[in-house]
Amino acid sequence: MSHMKKSDSESFHEYKARVIDTKSDSFCGAKWHNATIWLGHGQTTSCHQPPMHDIPLEELIGNPSAIHNTIHKKKMRKMMLEGDRPSECFQCWNVEDEGPDRISERVFKTLMFEETDLDAIPLAKWDDNTFLRTLEVSFDRACNFACSYCNPAFSTTWVKDIKDNGPYKNIQSDGRGHFIDTADWAASVTKRDEDNPYIQAFWEWWEEEGGLADTLEGIRVTGGEPIMHPSVWRLFDWFKNNPERGKSMRFAINSNLVPEKEKTFDKLLDVIQYVPGFEMFASCESTGEQSNYIRDGMNYEVWLNNVKRLLDEPKVRKFYAMMTINSLCLGTVTDFMDDLLALRDIYGVERSPMLSLNLVLYPEFQSIPTLPTYIIEHYNDKLKAWYNRRKGDLRPIEDVHVTRVIEFMDKAIRTPPSEEVLKKRHNDFKSFYTQYDARRGKDFRATFDPIIVDWYDTLTVEESEVMERKGDPASDKLFKIEKTNG
Repeated sequence: MSHMKKSDSESFHEYKARVIDTKSDSFCGAKWHNATIWLGHGQTTSCHQPPMHDIPLEELIGNPSAIHNTIHKKKMRKMMLEGDRPSECFQCWNVEDEGPDRISERVFKTLMFEETDLDAIPLAKWDDNTFLRTLEVSFDRACNFACSYCNPAFSTTWVKDIKDNGPYKNIQSDGRGHFIDTADWAASVTKRDEDNPYIQAFWEWWEEEGGLADTLEGIRVTGGEPIMHPSVWRLFDWFKNNPERGKSMRFAINSNLVPEKEKTFDKLLDVIQYVPGFEMFASCESTGEQSNYIRDGMNYEVWLNNVKRLLDEPKVRKFYAMMTINSLCLGTVTDFMDDLLALRDIYGVERSPMLSLNLVLYPEFQSIPTLPTYIIEHYNDKLKAWYNRRKGDLRPIEDVHVTRVIEFMDKAIRTPPSEEVLKKRHNDFKSFYTQYDARRGKDFRATFDPIIVDWYDTLTVEESEVMERKGDPASDKLFKIEKTNG
């Protein structure tokens, strides 16, 4: 089923008035037809704005769709149909309360769906089970990487770091406490998929008549690292064995593209032949040793070669480069974009990777505003010069993403954090990377530009107790979205 979208002549405000406001003052189609579901430990949410919530096991009895249609979500739907604002959607309300000209995320999330589907919602009962059109799903947090800005909630390699070396010490600014413990709440509830009730419910709902396999327009698998999980390969088997049912469904994977065994990637190249609409979301934002440092487990040469191997496959319909813009990638981020833009000479604009630049806000001490203004100015000037030289090579959405980073850096220069905030962040920057080097066998000074290293050497660490974990599933999810959402 194709997406019915507003016409080019219709503004977002006109669309909102015609499609959304006629249903209620607080309506959002994502509450019904979109979901992110973490099957390993049993949590879900309707989009990237509200926090995740538990899927009660008792609700799955006789209703596998309860991995999405939880009683909690149904209550939120009821509020929306009555024009009340669910507090969990506060980010949209904050935007809209800034003025009538502001368009919040719920407009774009609703725009994703057919108007016939949306028009049917008010005609049904608020507590009816509803189908999904778009789904992001994680089967487990297993990952062979332990990226510097990630944490144990999304990487088993990060879990191993904490288990082997204990919590990171002297971290003052990270209120989530993500480097403190192993985030046991995010562990899979069982060792085997066949014993996991949430994964069982997923496959039951997938296979039943009128279930996920029949209603989904697109599924995107995330992790951890998805290709480490057996259920992902089971999905590929399903596409192979059900070519007619799967012919119009988009199937996407978030991957680091550097599996521990090369034969795993060879296997991936084999099985994507059975997926008519395969899409890859691959994560990277810098080159060489800086990339390998930021993303512990990365081998940039292998990553870039695997990008090319995927682009050589006709079945790969779209490729997205998910760039996580942090304070350490600024030295080679333009080199990285040059590497990917060079692929357009070989594969063409449409087949080559789409650049998606996503700013790291958490952990705060790894975000760009933590750097001194003179360093931000140095790298912003470099990015501006690159943009002026290469903007003609960018797609419109890529242009928006690059200029958004430039504007963010401009703002960080004009209005830096307070001295009190910076003092904590600078402490944490030095404390974290000193411990990161020792734990991971890395060398900050040998890896990054002199302008960063010279500043790093001026920083000192204030001894403090190991902070208690203040993070929770909600804040972990916020981190995840800032890290990966394109």
